[in-house]
Amino acid sequence: MLTKLKLNRFKDTQFANLMTKRIFNVLLVANPYDAFMLEDDGRIDEKIFIEYMNLSLRYPPRFTQVSTEEDTWRQLGNTMFDLVICMPGSDNSDTFDIGRQIKEKYPHIPLVVLTPFSHGIRARMEHEDLSIFEYVFCWLGNTDLLLSIIKLIEDKMNLEHDINEVGVQMILLVEDSIRFYSSVLPNLYKFVLTQSQEFATEALNEHQRTLRMRGRPKIVLARSYEEAMDLYERFKNNILGIISDARFPREGAVDSLAGIKLLGEIRKSDPYMPLILQSAEESNRAYASRLEASFIDKNSKKMNIDLRDAVSRNFGFGDFIFINPRTMEEVARVHNLKELQNVIFSVPAESLQYHIIRNHVSRWLYSRAIFPVAEFLKQIRWEGLQDIDAHRKIIFEAIVKYRKMKNQGVVAVFQRDRFDRYSHFARIGDGSLGGKGRGLAFIDNMVKRHPEFSEFENASVVIPKTVVLCTDIFDEFMDTNLLYQLALSDADDDTILRAFLKAKLPDRLVEDFFAFFDVVKAPIAIRSSSLLEDSHYQPFAGIYSTYMIPYLEDKYEMLRMLSDAIKGVYASVYYRDSKAYMQATSNVIDQEKMAVILQEVVGTQYGDRYYPAISGVARSINYYPINDETAEEGTVSLALGLGKYIVDGGLTLRVCPYHPDKVLQTSEMEIALRETQTRFYALDLKNNGHNFSLDDGFNLLKLTVKDAENDGALDYIASTYDPYDMVIRDGIYPGGRKLITFANILQHDVFPLARILQLAQQYGQAEMRRPVEIEFAVNFDARTKSGVFYLLQIRPMVDVKAGLDEDLTQIPDDQLLLKSENALGHGIMEDISDVIYVKTEGYSASNNQLIAYDIEKLNRRFLDEGKHYVLVGPGRWGSSDTWLGVPVKWPHISAARVIVEAGLTNYRVDPSQGTHFFQNLTSFGVGYFTINAYMNEGIYNQELLNSMPAVEETKFLRWVHFDRPLTVKMDGRKKLGVVVLPEEE
Repeated sequence: MLTKLKLNRFKDTQFANLMTKRIFNVLLVANPYDAFMLEDDGRIDEKIFIEYMNLSLRYPPRFTQVSTEEDTWRQLGNTMFDLVICMPGSDNSDTFDIGRQIKEKYPHIPLVVLTPFSHGIRARMEHEDLSIFEYVFCWLGNTDLLLSIIKLIEDKMNLEHDINEVGVQMILLVEDSIRFYSSVLPNLYKFVLTQSQEFATEALNEHQRTLRMRGRPKIVLARSYEEAMDLYERFKNNILGIISDARFPREGAVDSLAGIKLLGEIRKSDPYMPLILQSAEESNRAYASRLEASFIDKNSKKMNIDLRDAVSRNFGFGDFIFINPRTMEEVARVHNLKELQNVIFSVPAESLQYHIIRNHVSRWLYSRAIFPVAEFLKQIRWEGLQDIDAHRKIIFEAIVKYRKMKNQGVVAVFQRDRFDRYSHFARIGDGSLGGKGRGLAFIDNMVKRHPEFSEFENASVVIPKTVVLCTDIFDEFMDTNLLYQLALSDADDDTILRAFLKAKLPDRLVEDFFAFFDVVKAPIAIRSSSLLEDSHYQPFAGIYSTYMIPYLEDKYEMLRMLSDAIKGVYASVYYRDSKAYMQATSNVIDQEKMAVILQEVVGTQYGDRYYPAISGVARSINYYPINDETAEEGTVSLALGLGKYIVDGGLTLRVCPYHPDKVLQTSEMEIALRETQTRFYALDLKNNGHNFSLDDGFNLLKLTVKDAENDGALDYIASTYDPYDMVIRDGIYPGGRKLITFANILQHDVFPLARILQLAQQYGQAEMRRPVEIEFAVNFDARTKSGVFYLLQIRPMVDVKAGLDEDLTQIPDDQLLLKSENALGHGIMEDISDVIYVKTEGYSASNNQLIAYDIEKLNRRFLDEGKHYVLVGPGRWGSSDTWLGVPVKWPHISAARVIVEAGLTNYRVDPSQGTHFFQNLTSFGVGYFTINAYMNEGIYNQELLNSMPAVEETKFLRWVHFDRPLTVKMDGRKKLGVVVLPEEE
C-alpha cells in the first residue's frame, strides 16, 4: 500500500516542472571564423536543437554572433540575452572590455570567457580581471564544450528548485584549473547525457523518454574548498558522487591538500558517498585509498577515459553489477529495470545486503532518473527491516508498479539519409567534422555566398564529393576494439598500424560506403580531419596520413581497401611523430579525436594511372615577395599531378596570382631548365592495396614529365625547350624537353586560374579575418579549354603580429651571429642560448639522411627539457629530396625557434617554398632565415661557433651553448632577421 501511494504521488509531479530556467539566446562575441568553427563544425544550433527535442522543449538557444562593439550594443538593445560568451582571439584585445561594459549595464546576464589554448592568450589573461565572468573556459577544438557551458549554467540556475521538487541528483566537480575542467566537463556531460539517453529503455514511449531526460543528474563546478563545502552541506542527500582535485584554493590561498581535507570531511559525515580524487601528484594515491576514494592520475594519457570509467563504476551509471562482498567478484549484472526485476530473487543474499546497506540500488535508479522508486527504496533502510526476503519483495513490487504506471512504447531510431549524386557534402555520425572537415564546410559555404565564383564561362568552382565520418565513429572504433591501451603505449608505428588493421569498423557503415562508391565512381582520398588539426592557433598540418584508393568495379574489394585506409588514418594519430608533435604543442593526446574525410580524388584517368592537370597551395600572405609583388598579394605553388608532391617539398612553380605573367622560375631559360618540375605523383590504379603500409604514398607512382607527355596530359600546361634555337616556346611542340610552366594558363589566360585564386584568397582571408592557406586541384579539358577548379581545404596561416619598431639594419655586424635579408617570421625572442649547426668542413649532401637522425636525437632532449635552439644547416630543411636538404620532419626539429638555410659556395638552394613546414613555422612564430654569406647575402659567423666548446659533437653536427641568451629579432614586413650575440659582461 505504502509503495502504491508513494509511486502515485510521484507520478503527479513527475518532470513537468524541471529545468524551467533555460538559456534561449546566446550572444557570441567573436570574430567570424571563430564563430563559424564553433557553430558549423559542431553544428551547435543543430546539436542543441536535437537535445532540446529530446527534452520536448520547443525553443533551443539561438546563437547571435557579433565581432564589433557597435554590433554588441545593437544586439543587446534588440534582444533579451541569457548568456554572453566572449571569445578573445589573439588579434582582438577588446573582448574583455566589451565584457566589462556588458556586465555594468546588464548585471544579471551571466558572462563566460572562451579562450583558445595558446601561449599568447594565456599570458595576456594573467593580467585581466576575470571576476565579472561566471567561468573561464579554454577552447581545445571540441564543440561539445559549448554544450557543456550552456548545461553548466542551466544546471546552476535550476539546481535548488529541481532538487527540492523531485530529488534530482547532482555530481560535484571540484577543480580550479581552467585547462582541466574545460577538458573534463565536456566528457562528463557527454557521459551523463549519453547515459540518460541509454536508460530510456524499451519500456518507454517517446514522450516519457523525453520527460525522463530532464531528470538527468546535474553537474556543479566548485573552484575552492569553501564553495565545495557549502554545496555539499546544502545538497548532501542528493549527491551521486564527488570528483575533486587535490590542489585548489582554501582560505584564500592555494592548498596542495585542499582536496584531501575536503574529501576527509565528507567521508566523516557519509561513509558510503562515492569519491574520486584526481591529482597530478602520484603521492596523493595513498590518501585516496585511506579515504576509500578512486584515484585518477592527471598525467595519464588516458585520464578522461579513466575518469569516465570511475564515474560509471562508482556513481551508479551503466549496468548494475552485483558483487560478492568477500571476493569483490561479479555475481550478476543488469542493464535495465526489467532485468533487475527478473534477477532480484536470485541474487545471493550477502551480495544484495552489501548493496542495500550502501544505497547502491537507489543510487543506480537515481542516476537513471527513476525517482519514484529510488526515493522510495532509499527510505527503506537495512537497519529498519533487516530481512533480505522482505527487501527482495519490496524492490520487485516497486519496479512492477513503476513499469505498469508507464505506457509501453517503442523508441524511434533516427535514420541517416543516403548520399546521392547531387550531394557535395554529407556526414556519418553525430560528432565533430574535425579541422579539415570544418574548413571544407566553410569553403563550400563561402563559394555559395559569393556569386563571382559562378560567373566564369569556362570554369566552375566546387568542392569534391565528400563524406565525413565524424569523430564519434572514431570513439566507437577505439572503444569497441579496445585499442587505447596499445595506441597510447610506446609500441612502434608498424605494430600500432597492424593492430588497427586487424580491428573492425562498425558494420552499419558498409551500406553507406557502397552508396558512396555508386555515386562517386572515381578514386577516393581518405584524409585525416582531426579535432586539433588546422585549429588556428596550433595547426597539425601534415602530421597525419592521407591515403588514396582506386575505383574498382568489385565493390567488396574496394570496401576492403577503404576500410584499411580509414584504419590507417585512425592509427596515424598514435604514431611516434604525432605523439612528439602533441608534446611540442602541449596538447593531451587523449583530446585528439579523428574524423575522416572520404573525398573523390580530382583527376583524369590515363590508362592505369590517375592524376589532375594542376594541384596547388595558395597562401594569402607572401613572406617572400619579389619584383612588383607585395606581401598582401599572396603566393601560389603550382604542380602537375597529385598535391602530395607539393606537400613533400617538391619543385613547384611559384607564382603571384596578381602577376601571373611574371614567374621567377621561367624568367630565364637557365633557371627554367634547372628549377621547374621534373617529376610528379599519380595514383596507381593497378595497386589494390595488398601491400598497405605506414607510408601513405605506397600506391602512388612517382613519374617523369615524359610520362605525362606520353599520356597527352600536358596541353596548355607545358612549354617546349627548343635546343636548336635555345629558346622556350609556350605550348607543346614535337621534340625538345617539356617544361611544366602553366604558361598558356597563366600568361595567356586559357583558363581563369589566376582570377579564381584571387577570389579564393580574398574571400577566404576576409571571412577568416586572418591570412589563409588554400589547397586546390584543377581538372582541365584541353579540347574544350574548360575545367573545374576544386577547393580541397582552407586553413588559417597564423600571422604573428608581435610589435617591432627597431630598424634592424642599424645593428653593427660585429654584434651579430646571424643576419638574413630573406627571413620569414616576425617578432622578438630572448630565451634561446643554444645553437645546433651542421659542420661545413667536408659537408656532402649524401649524408643528409644521417644528419636528420642526429638532429632528431638532440631535438628530443630539448623537448624533454622544454628548451629551444637555433638550427643552422645547408639547403632546404624538410625536403623529401635528400639532395636538396636535410629530410627532417617537423616533429624532429620542433624545439628549434630559428631555422637557418645557409648556402655553401658549392651547394646553393633557393629559399624553400611550399613545404608543410610553413604552417608550423608561422604557428609557433619560428624564424626561418636564408643566408648565402659567401655572396654577401647576410652574415653567418661560423668562426665564432667553431671556436666555442661543444656541449655535444657528432660526425656532422655541433651543439654550442652561450652562457647568456641570444636575442632574435625579425621584421616580417622587411624580410629582415638577426640573431644578436649576448653583450659581454
